[in-house]
Amino acid sequence: MENIWTIENLWNAIGTVLRNWLAGFLPAWLVTLIMDLLVIVVLLAIGIVAVLVLSFMERKVAARAGDRYGPNRWGPYGLLQPFADAIKMLIKEDIIPHVADRFSFNLAPVIVTVGAVMTYAVLPFGRDMVAANLNIGILYFAAVGSLSIIGLLTAGWGSRNKYALISAFRAVAQLITYEVPVGLCIICVVMLAGSLSTQDIVLAQQERGWFFLLMPGIFILYFLAASAEMIRCPFDLLEADSEIIAGHFIEYSGMKFALFFLAEYIHLFAGSAMMVTLFFGGWLGPWLPSWLWFLIKTFVVIFVFMWIRNTFPRIRIDQVLKIGWKVMVPAGLVGLAITGFVDKLIADKLIAGVVLFICNIGLIIGVSYLMGRAQRRKEMAAEGAALR
Repeated sequence: MENIWTIENLWNAIGTVLRNWLAGFLPAWLVTLIMDLLVIVVLLAIGIVAVLVLSFMERKVAARAGDRYGPNRWGPYGLLQPFADAIKMLIKEDIIPHVADRFSFNLAPVIVTVGAVMTYAVLPFGRDMVAANLNIGILYFAAVGSLSIIGLLTAGWGSRNKYALISAFRAVAQLITYEVPVGLCIICVVMLAGSLSTQDIVLAQQERGWFFLLMPGIFILYFLAASAEMIRCPFDLLEADSEIIAGHFIEYSGMKFALFFLAEYIHLFAGSAMMVTLFFGGWLGPWLPSWLWFLIKTFVVIFVFMWIRNTFPRIRIDQVLKIGWKVMVPAGLVGLAITGFVDKLIADKLIAGVVLFICNIGLIIGVSYLMGRAQRRKEMAAEGAALR
């Protein structure tokens, strides 16, 4: 009999043993219900642990970028700081402004958090380690991830605060703008993989190579658009403290504020994990267990996001929208057309991969040239106006 108790199959083995034990004295429908509830609990636990780890990691990365120590008081090396923050949030007073719409005000944090947690259902954490291997997994991820827009708009509107309302309008404008290029990039990946299932996309990269290597231009476009969707700097205009003082959750305190904080880091982990799934081979890798490879790649991507946040300045909201509609959407359409033509016209996958790579390099060069040319024209016009 094959030994299922290995590091690779540990989590699946635990689930199999538990299911078989429950099936010994419970009806099949109740066993299925209990196992589904346990999966939900596990996903919630993963989300909470991810928030604790990422909040500590964010502070340490920011501290090192600023030549500081970061958290170093609570526990060895400050490792207990996230728990201290959680306790502080739990004991803070919950304040609701008397002019706020109480129903909308209370509902918004729930929408944002639930939408973020639900995205974990289709993430392939390892080989055969996905909560729901849907044949439309990518479509589910994009749809559920968009719930955050509704939550942010509800928070801004329900707070009855002008700064929160400005943030809500920015949320709708920015997130809808960058949904389009994200969708175009995902379609390119789906065409190469031939499936909407996240597990099938990973397996397709086992055969064709990481899609990051085949489509570097599409990856860069997806990375920038995903940064805007996850509200990471330099696209964090929704909570720009120098302009609108925390934005949509300015009126929130205590546990409700903590839910927004929770959703932000859950979304960061989920977005980075999906990027690994689409472009970096997901759980593929030699020697180590598949789930460990998945976590390593995900945390590398998260570190890059944090590094960028502490490196580049925030840009204006009009620049964010112009880049989205005038640069990323046209570039995404061109990349989609290139991917479709190459994938359908060239049967040999090796030749198709080489041609696709060359076309993506051309796309990067072309977009860079056009953006530089537009910037030079703008500078010349400004100089001309100054001379007049």
